[in-house]
Amino acid sequence: MRAVRKVPPHIGWYLAGFADGEGSFNVVFRPRKDYHIPWKISLCFNISQRDRVILALFKRYLGCGTMRQRQDGVWYYEVNNLNAILQNVIPFFKRFKFLSAKKKRDFSKFCQIAELIQQGAHLHQEGITRILEIRRDMNDGGNRRYSDEEIMARLEESSETIRRAPQKGDDMVRSP
Repeated sequence: MRAVRKVPPHIGWYLAGFADGEGSFNVVFRPRKDYHIPWKISLCFNISQRDRVILALFKRYLGCGTMRQRQDGVWYYEVNNLNAILQNVIPFFKRFKFLSAKKKRDFSKFCQIAELIQQGAHLHQEGITRILEIRRDMNDGGNRRYSDEEIMARLEESSETIRRAPQKGDDMVRSP
């Protein structure tokens, strides 16, 4: 948060305007077999651009994130560490607000989901259902790898497996 206060206003407003048009706030679901819940849920702020100079400004003034060049020559800047999102990205865009209604909406939903994840809601079915509801119209529905239906189906399968899993001592013969 302190770093956000040090951002010169002309730079902060420039970056916010750039992100208003080119940036994206995403909620990513990745299947995980080694998790109690079958999904790893993470937040990501990203921007891609041919000119790496502008993306380097984001990295410098947000104080976090990574940059890499894709095979097609486009540079990609992203922040997907929850602490960096909570401490750097969200405070930055709360100070340097968006003008477009769409980006304001997406950022607001991103903040709501960040709060739910911070509270641990992503670790149970009810919380995941709430996250999916909030995410539904972010990025105008977006192009997502897994649909809400696929996410819920795998979650319900996992819950059923956990309910049916043998408990310690279930295989022992009990005498009356």
